[in-house]
Amino acid sequence: MNFEQFQNQSRLYVIGALEAEEVEEFEKARQKFGKKAEDFIAKCYALHEAFALSLRPAKSSDAIKERLMAMVKAKKEA
Repeated sequence: MNFEQFQNQSRLYVIGALEAEEVEEFEKARQKFGKKAEDFIAKCYALHEAFALSLRPAKSSDAIKERLMAMVKAKKEA
């Protein structure tokens, strides 16, 4: 595996999308590339965390709230 392939695999590794046999190969390449690999993985984790924090939860609409409250009320009455 060359470093470009390692970089592509790193992105998948960070999000947990590698298969078991791919993880083995990835770990070997990680050792092979040393500090350069660790630095790149750290950047991937930082980007992953920043992206996750940038996502806003979808706002629930008033209609959804009303339906939910009606379901709760109906369940209490039953």
